[in-house]
Order: sequence, then C-alpha cells, then structure tokens
Amino acid sequence: MNLDFTETQEILKKTAREFMARYYPKSLVRELEEDAIGFRSDIWKEMAKLGWLGWIIPEEYDGVGGSFMDTVVLFEEMGRACFLLPFFSTVICTLPLVTAGSEEQKKEFLPGIASGETIFSLALTEPSATYDAAGINTRAVVQGNEYLINGTKLFIHDAQVAHYFLCAARTKTNESRPEDGITLFIVDAKIPGIKITPLHTIADDKQCEVIFENVKVAEKYVVGQLHQGFPIIEKLLEYAAMAKCAEMMGGADWVVENCTSYATERVQYGKPIGSYGIIQNYLAEMWAEIGIAKRFTYYAAWLLNEGLPCSKEVAMAKSWAGDVYRRWTRMGVQIFGGIGTTREHDMGLYYRRGRQAPLLFGDPDSLREKVAQEMGL
Repeated sequence: MNLDFTETQEILKKTAREFMARYYPKSLVRELEEDAIGFRSDIWKEMAKLGWLGWIIPEEYDGVGGSFMDTVVLFEEMGRACFLLPFFSTVICTLPLVTAGSEEQKKEFLPGIASGETIFSLALTEPSATYDAAGINTRAVVQGNEYLINGTKLFIHDAQVAHYFLCAARTKTNESRPEDGITLFIVDAKIPGIKITPLHTIADDKQCEVIFENVKVAEKYVVGQLHQGFPIIEKLLEYAAMAKCAEMMGGADWVVENCTSYATERVQYGKPIGSYGIIQNYLAEMWAEIGIAKRFTYYAAWLLNEGLPCSKEVAMAKSWAGDVYRRWTRMGVQIFGGIGTTREHDMGLYYRRGRQAPLLFGDPDSLREKVAQEMGL
C-alpha cells in the first residue's frame, strides 16, 4: 500500500507551507494567543480564496469536492505553524453536515462555510470532560415545532467567534444505553439564552464555557435522525482524532528539524552538541518514532477516507501520536536548554501544545483501552 501523498496533495502541502510562512509568523501566534478573540479576518478570507474552507464540501454547494486525506495535509501544515484560527472547528462540524445533514441544511450552511462567511464550533463536551455518551447531560425538550435546550458545554473550541454551534443534547432520558436518545442540533450562536465565557488553557488556544438556557431551536435544524445522533458523533470524533494527529505530526516535524539544526550549531566543549552520541541517539529516536506515528496516522486516515472500519486503527494512531508528541516536545526543550523554556522561544509553543493535544478527542489511556476492547479483552 502506498501512503505517500499524491501530486495534488504535495502541491497543497507546498502551498500551505508558503501561505503560513507569508501570513502566519510565530510573532502572530503569540499575538493571537494573548488576544481575547484570537481571529484575523484577512487571513481567513485568504484561506477561503484558496478553497481550503470548502475543501471537503461538494462542488454543488460551492465547495472543492476534495477528500479528507487532502485536509490531512492542511492540518499537518497548520500544526507545524501552531495555527489558531477556527479551521479545525469548522471543518470538523462540516463533515456531519455533508454526510448526515438534510438537503435544506446543506443549501443553507455549506456555501457560507466555503466562502468563509460562516464559522462553526462543536458543542459536545461537558463538565465531566469525557467524549463518552454518558457525559452528555444537556437536555433538549420539544415544544411545538421547536426544541428548548438547557445545559452547560465546556472546553468548546472557538466559541468566541462561532456563528453556529453543532450541539449534542439528550432528547430522551432513562434509555437502557447512554448512546440512545441523543440528538445533534445546529444552533445559532447569537440567539438569546447563550452565554459564552472564555477559558484559560495551557496552550492558549481559544476554548470557552457555553451555557444554553432555554435556547430555542427549530425542528428543521436537527442533524440526522431524532434521538440517533451518537453514531454521527462517534464518526465525527474519529475524523477529529485524525485531524488532531495530523496537527501533532506537523508540530513534531518542526521540532525534529529545528532540534537537528540547533544541534549542529550549538557548541559545547569545543564541538557541536550534535557530535555527541547521546544527542545523536535522542534525535535518531525522535525522527524514527515521529516517522512511525505519521505512517499510523496516514493509514488510519486513509481507512476513514475510504469508509472502511477503522476504530482500532484510529485509536492506535491517536494514542501513539499523542505519546510521541508529548515525549519529543519535552526532549526538544531539553536540547535547546534554558532558552527553550522561555515564552519568547518558539520551542515553548510546541511544548505547550504537546501537553494539551494528546488529551483532545481521546487521551492515550482511554484509546489504549479501546484498542484492548477491539482485541476482545
């Protein structure tokens, strides 16, 4: 099996790297981290012009009609650049709209996403911080041809700039399984009853608490079948896990390249530190483990893209990539020495993301438990 990028994907990768170098320097990353909104409309519009925001949207809805594997290329370059704008949130919410949304919903929302006018945010996790169905306690109660949503969503990425939420709520209770009775809704982020509070995170990305208090949603904004939203969420989480893997691998590429370059420049006791065996061993191991993680990621993403069963492969890829990214961003700081621990040095940006990213859309321990279950244990 050939998991190398296609010629089109190589061109996309080159374009994305040049775009990030031109529009998204590390100085802007720090500026956006410190800004409460953390958004640049000029960059967002340029991304829309390149078709990235509508890459997975079918052409009939003004998209490009590309594949998920193509977006893996983009996610990887965004991870390399420590990208903060809401591309991840919007693309992850676009996938269920494309696969499970009604024709009316597709016509209403997909062209706006492709043009950059509409930003989505996934309102899934709650105070329990779990991605399991049992963690969804937000309620949606039918009232005529509308639903009233009440509950608190926590760790919601990019809520501060979202135009719409893709919100998971429980529409039936006392079911025998927690997966039953959950429904997905498209919720206007600006309607009365929604309160958004920014949260401080180790990576300084944009996460929020979102409180829904008697928020009215029309019946036509149910995505998929009523009470049967969790299978859509499970597939969404697989896509999100692979997108996060790609981001981590992009960041890991930056770490190994810059650590190797620094090891040839920094002189200790009259010789570059890269000439010492211990540093060579560290860098060789770093390069090899990142390479393995990337192949895991590409294989699982390819299975997902092809619609093949891949729960085990996704869990293996995410748990391995998370461990690798956390371990080697820590080693990157050690190789750079004291300066690598400062907020001003670029290495610190990756170190902080290396602490957070492995926990998103499945932490390594819970994913290894899932692999064990797939093994019949």
